[in-house]
Amino acid sequence: MMKNLILVFLGCVSLTLGIAQHDTAFQLYTKKGKKVSFKKMVKVLSESEIVLFGELHDNPIAHWMQLKVAKSLFANGDVIFGAEMFEVDNQVELDQYLNGVIDKKAFDTLVRFWVNYETDYAPLVEMAKALKLPFIATNIPRKYATLVYKQGFEALDELTEEEKRWIAPLPIPYDASLSQYQAMLKMMGGHGGDNFPKAQAVKDATMAYFILKALKENTPFIHFNGSFHSNYYEGIYWYLQQYKPGVKVTTINTILVEDINNIDENEFETADFILAVDHEMTSTYK
Repeated sequence: MMKNLILVFLGCVSLTLGIAQHDTAFQLYTKKGKKVSFKKMVKVLSESEIVLFGELHDNPIAHWMQLKVAKSLFANGDVIFGAEMFEVDNQVELDQYLNGVIDKKAFDTLVRFWVNYETDYAPLVEMAKALKLPFIATNIPRKYATLVYKQGFEALDELTEEEKRWIAPLPIPYDASLSQYQAMLKMMGGHGGDNFPKAQAVKDATMAYFILKALKENTPFIHFNGSFHSNYYEGIYWYLQQYKPGVKVTTINTILVEDINNIDENEFETADFILAVDHEMTSTYK
């Protein structure tokens, strides 16, 4: 009987060790397809002027990693935060909250939050608040992106000078041949016409413009955005280079995979670093 119990015990220990050694939630890769440690990735990020952290909006590992990267960069000195999730015309309210002028209840009332704000973005905002770090709202107010979707870039010319303050300078540079915009057209099967990727482009351009507007020398700017906005060195990345050629940008792409130790080599083309997450990872919202 005792012998059997020992064997069962050893079997459980073996299983536990097997899980600990082989069943991991994520793996980091370089664009060359090499596994990389978090420490080495952060070293590269700290030497960049801008970090575009491409997330899957509902992925808890990506959001945890964003906070971990933010803390690690701050350990080396000041850092600036920015996010797609905040629209430019909410900057005043965001600043007021960070500076203690308004409380959380007022902040919740005045700002247009995404549904997963509390679980996924509040920790970053609270970090900025506690450490007195800038947090920049970079995205175009949604109503103007919708206007472009319905009427094209030309509709922006009819806005007032006050409204144009919330958008990248007109006219918006645009390259319809970029692969991500072509993918959007293909995804929609022609529905929405040429204006669909233009609505995406005006978001990308505006985010890039306000990132650069807030950029400071020797202070990394880490920007949190959906991966689609920076994959393949397009989207925000492309506009950053249009507005400030040669600016040093490092990108991260988050992907879901069945086997984090064996991913499609084509994924390495998408960014400087790949955060591969097990496809069974739970979502922060539905």
